Amino acid sequence: MPLDVRLFPCLSDNYGFLVRDHATGAVAAVDTPDADAILADLEASGWGRLDLILNTHWHPDHSQGNAALKAATGCEIFGPEEVRRAAPLDRAVRGGDRVSLGATVMEVVDAPGHTLGHVVYRSAADAQAFVGDVLFVMGCGRLFEGSPEQMWSSLQILAGWPDETVIWCAHEYTASNARFALSVDERPEMEARAAGILAMRERGEPTVPTTIGAERAFNPFLRAADAAAFAALRAAKDGFSG
Repeated sequence: MPLDVRLFPCLSDNYGFLVRDHATGAVAAVDTPDADAILADLEASGWGRLDLILNTHWHPDHSQGNAALKAATGCEIFGPEEVRRAAPLDRAVRGGDRVSLGATVMEVVDAPGHTLGHVVYRSAADAQAFVGDVLFVMGCGRLFEGSPEQMWSSLQILAGWPDETVIWCAHEYTASNARFALSVDERPEMEARAAGILAMRERGEPTVPTTIGAERAFNPFLRAADAAAFAALRAAKDGFSG
């Protein structure tokens, strides 16, 4: 596979990602929740360099390591303009832009809803995408800035990708998401999926990555019929205590 991905825990429930272009050895960090954790994993990887930071949105648990990582490695920082609200940024990107990581081309896709400027990064050739806080395993991000219609539209874009697309989500929220999904979907296959997820978490295993195919089958927010149905589900999840 042309892209190598390392996933590791950061903070209380974030994941950090280091991504390497296999052809050239170029390395990127997707979001920067914890600079020390990222530098430690970079050392453990043996990859020996950090060329880029790819921020998905401005929230500090995705950007607060920018300055320290740039100081330590000299990397270049890419992200939506809103990142400047919280952290340094070298180049602002928006939907339709392309970012090169060595020989790998990452397409930038606008995905507002969680924040107004949220973007995701997708390598269609490698069938992999880094989606920040838009889509989670069996869930989706809260609407801190955007509208239900915006988030619905963003999710529909992701849902249109091929089933085999590997989705790297930025948080481990899956146990709670699975319990909510069971409250709105009583299919036997949903029960089996949720049981598998909860068993993984009991063993301390990450549930990330997922695939678009799995999310279309089991994510209630992707299965919603329209934006109004999505809005009702999102409101129900916001008040869910299971």
